[in-house]
Amino acid sequence: MKKIILLGVLAMMFSCKKTKTSADGIQIAGLQEPVEIVRDQWGVNHIYANNQHDLFFAQGYAAAADRLFQFEIWRRQATGTVAEILGERELKRDIGTRLFKFRGDMETEMNHYHEDGVEIITAYTDGVNAYIEEQLKTPEKLPIEFKILDILPQKWTPEVVISRHQGLLGNINDELQIGRAVALLGPEKAKELFWLHPKDPDLTLDKKINQDLLSQDILELYNAYRKSVKFTPSDVLPKYRDEDLTMSLFETQKENRDSLSIGSNNWVVNGSRTKNGHTYMANDPHRTIAVPSLRYMAHLVAPGWNVIGGGEPEIPGISIGHNEYGTWGLTVFETDGEDLYVYELNPENSNQYKYQGQWEDMKNIQETIKIKGQKDTIVNLSYTRHGPVTHVDMENNVAYAVRCAWLEPGGSPYLASLRMDQAKNWEEFREACSYSHIPGENMVWADKNGDIGWQAVGIAPIRRNFNGLVPVPGDGSYEWDGYLPIIEKPNDFNPEKGFIATANQNVTPPDYQHWDAIGYTWADPYRGNRIDEVLKNKSDFTMEDFKKLQTDYLSLPAMELVPYLNAIQLDEKYGQAKMKLQDWDFKLNPNSIAAAIYVAWEDALSELIEDRFIPAEAKEIIPYLQLKKILEMVGNPDTTFGGADAKRQQEEFLKKSFMMAIDNLEKRLGPDMEKWQYGQPKNKHVYIEHALGAVVNKPMRDTLFNLGPLPRGGNSYTPGSTGGNLNQSSGASFRLIVNTGDWDSAQATNGPGQSGNPESPFYKNLFEPWAKDQYFPVYYSRQKIDSVAVNKTNLLPLKK
Repeated sequence: MKKIILLGVLAMMFSCKKTKTSADGIQIAGLQEPVEIVRDQWGVNHIYANNQHDLFFAQGYAAAADRLFQFEIWRRQATGTVAEILGERELKRDIGTRLFKFRGDMETEMNHYHEDGVEIITAYTDGVNAYIEEQLKTPEKLPIEFKILDILPQKWTPEVVISRHQGLLGNINDELQIGRAVALLGPEKAKELFWLHPKDPDLTLDKKINQDLLSQDILELYNAYRKSVKFTPSDVLPKYRDEDLTMSLFETQKENRDSLSIGSNNWVVNGSRTKNGHTYMANDPHRTIAVPSLRYMAHLVAPGWNVIGGGEPEIPGISIGHNEYGTWGLTVFETDGEDLYVYELNPENSNQYKYQGQWEDMKNIQETIKIKGQKDTIVNLSYTRHGPVTHVDMENNVAYAVRCAWLEPGGSPYLASLRMDQAKNWEEFREACSYSHIPGENMVWADKNGDIGWQAVGIAPIRRNFNGLVPVPGDGSYEWDGYLPIIEKPNDFNPEKGFIATANQNVTPPDYQHWDAIGYTWADPYRGNRIDEVLKNKSDFTMEDFKKLQTDYLSLPAMELVPYLNAIQLDEKYGQAKMKLQDWDFKLNPNSIAAAIYVAWEDALSELIEDRFIPAEAKEIIPYLQLKKILEMVGNPDTTFGGADAKRQQEEFLKKSFMMAIDNLEKRLGPDMEKWQYGQPKNKHVYIEHALGAVVNKPMRDTLFNLGPLPRGGNSYTPGSTGGNLNQSSGASFRLIVNTGDWDSAQATNGPGQSGNPESPFYKNLFEPWAKDQYFPVYYSRQKIDSVAVNKTNLLPLKK
């Protein structure tokens, strides 16, 4: 404990020209009054300030102290300056970042998120910069990543905070994918391969679009802007470098085969369904599993503020949490805020495109980009009336632009949570939701008065004459008719059933009226159906029950698929494997042999279905099918296989896929079936690789940066979601469960830790408990917080 206290204090007490350390605390220019930061044993900072400005100044200061390297990379991604440290290979990223930069009025932008948005966001960045100034005075104390890359952190501006570069933005890649599929296969055949609902959308491409040209890399700049930063050995100073380039022993593939399977869960339950009669909120957003964690927890206390929970570390406020009145959480609600427009260019002037029968000039902006080891590069950024131009085909006189609802004021991810943080009841929370433009989310609320509610949020374009699923001409014939007021998106309040739950499945009521502002692509329903099943069959829930449901590994697809094996004759090792599935409880537990067999079968079945039914010429466009679509195909042999022997074909198909699965398991785990436990390093596990973890030398990689492997359970389709690959790359790193009748009883996870500094005691202290599905308390009262404090730091105004 003494070691933790010492390290924590040292991390906060670096001197510089604008700060001064004394026995009473750290003096910092920019503070108006003293601030106290109490750090608990799990690494959560509880910040106590006397005014709003100092509260957010201190939040920025403390977050930067924990996540300085992450902050610097974020800043470079947000400002389009990655090539300055990593060279020409990042030039396209920087061009894309600048192309999609918010260029509106910053005062309007910041005040969208809160009536005091300018003060809050500026105070936050000033706090970040105060910590950066300390570090620049003593660069030898910088986190080790700066030394490895031989770089220094640089100052923030509010523009960094409001960047959209890592938000859940829209479906533009899906739109191009569907358009390419339609161009190749036709609209009806393409529709068979996508699970689009609830309506039967028209996928026909407008005849004015040259379908053959859609195969070009139209979204290269958009995708370059959105991707994560990857480091190579050449970026690293030689003394830290992995000279032999030894690859990790563990699977490093970081993509789920099904992007819609990543998902999140949340639910709110009223007192009629809980043992103690109080309302509860549970939320586990599923995003990338990384080090440091995507989420950062904090407790913010000042006049008008007393909010605790988690959010993204680079923005002020709390996105998921509670105040003294209520609690809230989020999952993604399908909202299509992007469209790909195709333009005819003037053969005599490529800077003009046709709109409503007239040639219209593009707007152009020049930017200078610094590139490591090279001269500065001047680039031209072009815009149509609809948005940034991502590709120009001079040979065919065609250009493409992306219309982005999130480039409107208020499009920065999660920042509107600032308004939610101060809500006192459902009406105020719902009003705060009306400012939440991005991402499209299911916001749920529960309060101490016994109310529960749900409001879908997100800026939603209204498309009167098209559905947004394929590219359209930019000639004025396909326009948005404004945006649907968020308050008119789907919602509910105190339903008779006593609970509300969402898991990225389609929860839009059948009688909803505004379908022209609702998307068509949704996550598979299995997580949501399992949660509903549990919540409706019990009326005395406790905190422990909700923890079990958040980490529930029961697979509904397994319950549907395994019975098919009853009619299939299997011999030798295949028959032995089939026996392992008899009397199985359908739970994908880490120690389960049956779980390993089933998941291998689910994967093999998907692979064979896709191989057979996705046309060979379309496999690069449509690499996978959603599991819901696959199970529908398996369950309807007459439609899927056809002919008088459809049932026999179905059984042969299932037999072949099961045998393939067993062969794959034997190859990976060896011939001894008793050693085929699901959760293990060669099967389902978690091994988290730091951004530099693959390029530094082996001792640093193994002892300092990378974490694991540890066994895991579940997959993409269980409420305890752990992604669709063997090395878990997505899922719930952060979970929160709140009892509104006792704020101190809240429970959370946030693996692997609060800090991004590999030398911090809070870098990986939560990793093993998280991997074992264990929670820690999130204390709210000062008495409880002081009982688990490991250090207290006083920040003081700098005396002149």
